[in-house]
Amino acid sequence: MLGLDRDVPRLGELQRLAAERGLALRTKPCDLEAPGGGLGPEQYDVIVVFNYLHRPLFPAIVGALRPEGVLLYETFTAPQAARGKPTHPDFLLQPGELLERVSALEALRYREGDFEGRSLASVVARRGPSR
Repeated sequence: MLGLDRDVPRLGELQRLAAERGLALRTKPCDLEAPGGGLGPEQYDVIVVFNYLHRPLFPAIVGALRPEGVLLYETFTAPQAARGKPTHPDFLLQPGELLERVSALEALRYREGDFEGRSLASVVARRGPSR
């Protein structure tokens, strides 16, 4: 497993938690929003994204999945602004937007609404087989 984040202290914490659970995890500091910070084509079997939204990255995320790779993505939706952070529209999905952003994938499971006091959209989606 590989954990990517631009926040080096968070990567250290992630590494510590993985070790406590006996999980083999490599971490790599990486700013995916910086020029040249891409994921590369067909590199990953599984990509997990939580509480993060940078719309220009969606094509790279989808393209980084190997054939039959799976994406798990969950982040906040616009109604969250009334509850607290995040409040900036750049970090909040509009209704149905997550499904649109991953439309090149097969959505296996999707939910959108209020869950445990947060407004969220979540998807588990799979890339098709190679041709």
